[in-house]
Amino acid sequence: MSPRLVLLSARLLDPATGALLPETALAATGGRITALGDDTAVRALAGPATTVVDLKGAVVTPGLVDGHIHPVSGAELTHGLDLSACTDVDQVREALAAEVRRLAPGDWLSAWGLDPNVFGERPVETAPFDAVLDGVPAVLLLFDAHSMLASRRALELAGVDGPRRFDQASAEVVCSPDGRPTGLLLEDAACDLVERVAPRPTREERRDRLAAALRKMAAAGLTGGHAMDANGDSLAFYRELDETGRLPLRLRVAPWCQPGTDTDGVRALITQQGEGGALWRTDGVKIFMDGTIDNGTAWLERPDCHGESRHAFWPDPEVYTQTVAALHRAGVPTATHAIGDAAVRHVLDAVRKAQGGGGPRVRHRVEHIETVPDDTLARFAELGVIASMQPTHCCDFTRADHTDNWSRRLGEDRAARAWRCRDLWESGATVVLGSDWPIAPYPPLGVMAGARHRRPSRDLTQPPHGPDQALTALQALQGMTVNAAFAAGEEDRAGRIAVGHRADLTAFADNPLTVSATDLPDLPVLLTVLDGTPTHRAAHV
Repeated sequence: MSPRLVLLSARLLDPATGALLPETALAATGGRITALGDDTAVRALAGPATTVVDLKGAVVTPGLVDGHIHPVSGAELTHGLDLSACTDVDQVREALAAEVRRLAPGDWLSAWGLDPNVFGERPVETAPFDAVLDGVPAVLLLFDAHSMLASRRALELAGVDGPRRFDQASAEVVCSPDGRPTGLLLEDAACDLVERVAPRPTREERRDRLAAALRKMAAAGLTGGHAMDANGDSLAFYRELDETGRLPLRLRVAPWCQPGTDTDGVRALITQQGEGGALWRTDGVKIFMDGTIDNGTAWLERPDCHGESRHAFWPDPEVYTQTVAALHRAGVPTATHAIGDAAVRHVLDAVRKAQGGGGPRVRHRVEHIETVPDDTLARFAELGVIASMQPTHCCDFTRADHTDNWSRRLGEDRAARAWRCRDLWESGATVVLGSDWPIAPYPPLGVMAGARHRRPSRDLTQPPHGPDQALTALQALQGMTVNAAFAAGEEDRAGRIAVGHRADLTAFADNPLTVSATDLPDLPVLLTVLDGTPTHRAAHV
């Protein structure tokens, strides 16, 4: 059987060692690498139906995998006005005014990517935009996607005129002392009050936006992603795209387990494991232990400077511990969103208790880990817990001088412990890198670059935040290849260029290990291959 794909004149890079392999060509059959060798020997394997690509010295790595991504919700949330480039209230106001002028009467304004740092020391509320949004129903999603600003008209249409009570401990309709909503809604339960009355795109529009976003991800060099939600139509969309040959990423999907999930709900999540198709599968469960530092809903061991971030996302954290234990006994890996130090500590304690109760070996994960004390670091390796990190959050939403909202809330000591990628790595933890798109951009070269330089991507002349926590070029590459494969339990078939491994590959114009961190985001991606089939091919390749 002749191979489906042959790559010639390639520099094949082993991310485990950082060395180039002696071979210059590979063949792929049935989605696996079936041969490595010199150009002549491998070229001789090609048949009439084989796609032969001469890479002319391009560097090939295993396909890059985003360790934390939200494809379906991201494709939906990033539709509308992009406010991510705005750096102050005036710029936001001008962008909103321009968008309002394009709207027809009664239309909703939808925006995303709003950075709370634009407000400086002022409260995060809609008041600065009331004049611009007068009579306009508008929702402005903050960058963390855990909070939004709703205009007065949007609140009126949703019937929100005061505080509400929610099952989620950190959800809140933020109100002024006189009980009037300020426009700030914290966490999903509060945001949903307005979202459910806002216009929704059709199912077909949402599916097509997802397909378009995934194609762009493939063009950026991604061959896979650990999708941290399975809400709404997500699984149906993956199934449809997979069955019609339009799924250009291999997706590992973790459905949510929210507070209030009872025994039957946990059992259903266990039963759901393994559901999937050729290029996607349900594997694991995503759980939230807290919210975010920027909106005061993280869980910290000491409150932030506003007296906030004092509570877990689960009203009774012990119920979370019991849920992890039940999933562990069933062999289901958990991926827990834990940003604050108290949240991270509780997750590690819960995993330790679950392991003490016996059961199979399970690779649990902690997602984000934005600030942790020294005594937490070694526990990741001791417990075998994966550290899933998003270094571009540190780059783009904090500042080296700690004048940003995140750092001010935490104070100097905790802000100095920001995104401890290097410390976790050197303590023996397996560190996986991702974007958390749509929170930060998904191009993987930007993620790896941020892990190395830790500078604001908009202005690389600015000083780095915590340069001692920067990863090396090889560590950054490993975080999106071999470590991502290990986290998924796939180290025997993914993350390396070896016979028998998946033919998920990314080809670059130059070696990502020798290109400088600041130039890395602009390194051309020449070819992306998924399951032995090109999903992106530069015009001249």
